[in-house]
Amino acid sequence: MIFLVLIASVLIAGVTVYQYREQSKDYHENRMERKEEQIRQSIDLAIQKTTYPVTTENLGLIFKNEIYEIAVVQNMNFNIYSLDGELIKSSRPKFANDSISMCLDAEVLNQLEISPNKRYVRENALAGDKYKASFTYIADQKFKPIGILNLPYFEDNSFNDYELKEFLMRLSGVYLLMLLMAILFAFFISKYITRSLETISDMMERTDLSKQNKKIFIENPGEEIEKLIGAYNGMIDELGHSAVKLAKSEREQAWREMAKQVAHEIKNPLTPMRLSVQSFERKFDPNDPNIHEKVKEYSNTLIQQIDTMSSIASAFSNFAEMPAQQNETLNVVKIVKLALDIFNEDYIHFIADEEEIIAKLDRTQLIRVVTNLVKNAIQAVPDVKSPRVLVSVASEGNMVKISVADNGHGIEKDHEEKIFEPKFTTKTSGMGLGLGMVKNIVETYKGTINFTSQPGKGTVFCVKFPKENV
Repeated sequence: MIFLVLIASVLIAGVTVYQYREQSKDYHENRMERKEEQIRQSIDLAIQKTTYPVTTENLGLIFKNEIYEIAVVQNMNFNIYSLDGELIKSSRPKFANDSISMCLDAEVLNQLEISPNKRYVRENALAGDKYKASFTYIADQKFKPIGILNLPYFEDNSFNDYELKEFLMRLSGVYLLMLLMAILFAFFISKYITRSLETISDMMERTDLSKQNKKIFIENPGEEIEKLIGAYNGMIDELGHSAVKLAKSEREQAWREMAKQVAHEIKNPLTPMRLSVQSFERKFDPNDPNIHEKVKEYSNTLIQQIDTMSSIASAFSNFAEMPAQQNETLNVVKIVKLALDIFNEDYIHFIADEEEIIAKLDRTQLIRVVTNLVKNAIQAVPDVKSPRVLVSVASEGNMVKISVADNGHGIEKDHEEKIFEPKFTTKTSGMGLGLGMVKNIVETYKGTINFTSQPGKGTVFCVKFPKENV
C-alpha cells in the first residue's frame, strides 16, 4: 500500500510537470501565431494606405514610422528583411540593432521557400537565453512576396513555473498526508492479519516433545488461517500419539538393554561359582587331612562371587534410583573436601578459590558425584609415572563449579560421544554406570557436565550446579 502511494505520487507529479510544459508550449505557440497574424494584418493595412509603390525597395520608406507604431500597439518587436535576406527595417531601438542579424542565412531562406504554408520557425539563442523566431513572407496587394517578416518571440515561463511550483507543493502536502494515512492503515491491517499468524508462531515455538502441547483456538479466523490452524492441531494430535509411542518404545528398549546388561553381569560371577562347586564335588574327600582348609577356600571363593553379585545389584539399584531433591544449604567446599577423605592416594590434591561457597544441594548426591569422578580419574592414571589428580571448587556467578582433572591416558575421540552412556566403559572391569549416574544426578539438579580430553595427556571433567534449586 505504501509503495503504491509512493508510485502514484511520483507518477502524478511527473504527469503534472509534463502537462504544464505541454500547456505552456501550446500557449506560447498559439500566442506567437496570434501576434504574427496581428502584425501581418497591421502590415497589410499599412501597405494598402501607403502612397509609395509597393516594392521591396520601398519597404524601408513604407514602414519608416509605421513599424514603431505597430510594435507599440502589438507590444512586440519585429524585423523586415528583403527577399535576399538583408535587414531593411527593425522596430527595435538603434542601440539594440547590433544584436540583430543583418542578413539571414541560407537555411532560413531555403526552409521558407520549401515550406508548404510559407512559414518557418526555428529556435535561436541570445545571451544564453533561448527564443523562437518565425519567418513569413510579406506580400503586396497582388499576393506577390516583397519581403520577409521576422518575429522574435521570447517565452516568459516565470508565471507558469510559479504556478507549477505552488501546485506541486500542495500536491506534496496531500500525498504526504496520504502516505501517513497509508502507513497507519497498513500497520493496523498487517497487525490484524498477522495476529493469528503470531499466535500460531508462538504456539509452534513452544511445541515440545517432552510435554503435552496445547491446540490453537481462534475465534472467526479467515479461511487460510483456519486451514493452517487445522493443520497445526492435527500435527499436535499426531505428535502426541507419536510421543506416546516413542516413550513406550524407549522404555521397552531401555528395559531390554538393562535386562541384557544385568544378565551379562550376573553370569560373570555365576560361571566361576559353578566351576568351584563342580571342582569341590569332584575332589571332595572326607578323610583328607586338609579337608577343612579346602572347605574354607571353597567358601571364600563363593563368598567373593556373592559379594560381586551384590555389588552389581547395588550399582544397578543406585543408577535406577532418581536422586531425591532433599536440598539443604551446604558449604560445597567443605562437602567436596569431606568426600575426598575416603581416598588414600597421596597424588590427589584439592584447591578452592574461597573457603566457603554456599549452595542448596543434596549432600549424599553431591558426594556421590565427586567420588565417582575421582574414581574415574584414579583409574585413568595407573600406568602414569607421576600420577596427579586435581579437584577444584570455584564460584561462577550463580553457579558453583567442580572440576576433576587427571594426567592419565585421556579419552579417545571415538569414545567421546558415548562416554555418558550407561553401559559404556573402556575398562576391563566395571559396568560403565558411574558417569551415567553422575550425569543423571547433575541434570536432575538442572546443572551441566562436560569434559575436555587429550589422549596421552589427561582429562578434565567440569560439573556446574545452580546455587539455588527450586
